[in-house]
Amino acid sequence: MALESAHGGQLMIVRRLSPLSFAKVSGIVYAILGMVAGVMFALFSHDGGGRGPGGGFFNAVFGVGALVFMPIAYGVMGFVLSLILAALYNVVARFVGGIEIQTDQER
Repeated sequence: MALESAHGGQLMIVRRLSPLSFAKVSGIVYAILGMVAGVMFALFSHDGGGRGPGGGFFNAVFGVGALVFMPIAYGVMGFVLSLILAALYNVVARFVGGIEIQTDQER
């Protein structure tokens, strides 16, 4: 449904999100954020508290583990939580009407 907005352009209402589509995109975005966080953990793990015997090995394993684990964990959690959020949005949008967005056509 397109309405005219007060600032020109069309006002559209998002009444429903596809939960699976939203979750796939969010999962990938969160996996990318997890990769960034994993790189930060890996970089700073060399500065960590592994000062005793075997400390360097611990720091190396922790750094590599962060590069592997964090993107997977962030991606899975982003997928699951976004799936729930989209489904919840669809229920709530039935009662309150959804989110209004303003769009403009190319001129």
